[in-house]
Amino acid sequence: MTVKEYNKSVDDFSDNVYRFIMSNIRNEDMARDIVQDAYERLWNNHEKVDARKVRSYLFTTAHNRMIDMIRKRKYEQQVDETPEMSASYHDDQYTDLHEILKEALQNLSEIQRSVILFRDYENYSYKEIAEMTELTESQVKVYIFRARQSLKTYIGSIEAVI
Repeated sequence: MTVKEYNKSVDDFSDNVYRFIMSNIRNEDMARDIVQDAYERLWNNHEKVDARKVRSYLFTTAHNRMIDMIRKRKYEQQVDETPEMSASYHDDQYTDLHEILKEALQNLSEIQRSVILFRDYENYSYKEIAEMTELTESQVKVYIFRARQSLKTYIGSIEAVI
């Protein structure tokens, strides 16, 4: 990978990587750090990385770094003393679908949230997701299916939300 290709990757993918990380961790400083770390690792390995695989390399690196940071944060935190939210929304007064979806996504496991966001928010193929998450395509499909089922259960019927 050349310096020109590296700079092009910054222009082409940094916003997408940042959005993906932000949708998972909701912390701007951590998201910036993760994206910066991904690009630093790309630069350190630029001679080994094929320019055609930069996007996959960046998302994989950022995803793995994000999981490391989440695990570290969980390890450092005491048991969260806040009560769990209710399992679903059936209140006719609550109509903020975007907020409900964000909360529902936060209830998914890290890997389910990641594959759902890659597939449904970033529009990556199963094969690309498998490469980025180091899973098989079959595992990706299973995680996506289970995540969608969990979201469906959490949200309930769309009529109850709208």
